[in-house]
Amino acid sequence: LINQVMQEAQPNYEAKPMNNQTANVRFDQKDSGGVNLCGGILMFFACILILATLPLSIWNCIKMVQEYERAVIFRLGRLVSGGAKGPGIFFIIPCTDEYRKVDMRTKSFDVPPQEILTKDSVTVAMDAVVYYRVFDATMAVANVENVDGATRLLAQTTLRNMLGTRSLTEILTGRDHITHEMMSSLDQATDVWGIKVERIEIKDVRLPVQLQRAMAAEAEASREARAKVIAAEGEMNASKKLKEAADIMAGAPNAMQLRYLQTLTAISAEKNSTIVFPLPIDMIASALKK
Repeated sequence: LINQVMQEAQPNYEAKPMNNQTANVRFDQKDSGGVNLCGGILMFFACILILATLPLSIWNCIKMVQEYERAVIFRLGRLVSGGAKGPGIFFIIPCTDEYRKVDMRTKSFDVPPQEILTKDSVTVAMDAVVYYRVFDATMAVANVENVDGATRLLAQTTLRNMLGTRSLTEILTGRDHITHEMMSSLDQATDVWGIKVERIEIKDVRLPVQLQRAMAAEAEASREARAKVIAAEGEMNASKKLKEAADIMAGAPNAMQLRYLQTLTAISAEKNSTIVFPLPIDMIASALKK
């Protein structure tokens, strides 16, 4: 037991910069044993104390985490080699070990409404919701003090920076592109913290009241213009059809007489007190010649 504990204590760490955009470092553990003299003495007496107080001490040495949790163990202030423990049961030394539980499930939070000045000098307020999870419990504990709070603040600043470089039209019509770009930027920045951003959704875009009225008036004017164009096109098509029908009837005099009869039939079918009989055009033409 003492030999196993001595081998797990004091792993080496190697600091590696993730990219040029962040000053954080990622700690990679390497299995190499060895502790200083003071730490070895403390661990030796701790193990003797555990053996002397068996079986009562076993309840303080055995811990358990759920399926969705991981335990990051610190031994004499240093991370224990082998990474996070769990799920299930793991062993600690009460006098020298300290552990922190990390929830690996997907979490979400609301980004408060951010008032942003767009590229075309329009003030808008936008809020969003972010879904994320921890994929590396050791990095989430060792590289940042409060991973949830840091992710929230970073999401707010990323949203402001992302929308400040776009115009109002791009914001209103390109939500999918904005969320995809924001998710990529936020995921890259939080990778060193052991965070994976899974989804970002824009909830609402609030515009000033005067701008809303102006946009509503513009949309109404555009609808009226389209309605007038459609009505004019309908009249033009109807006139073309009437001209074609007139040309056909002019070439067949009997067709005009049939049309007269159809008109009389339609008039007689209604209950009217006045019936108008149309006068043939050829009679009018002969009268005008005289």
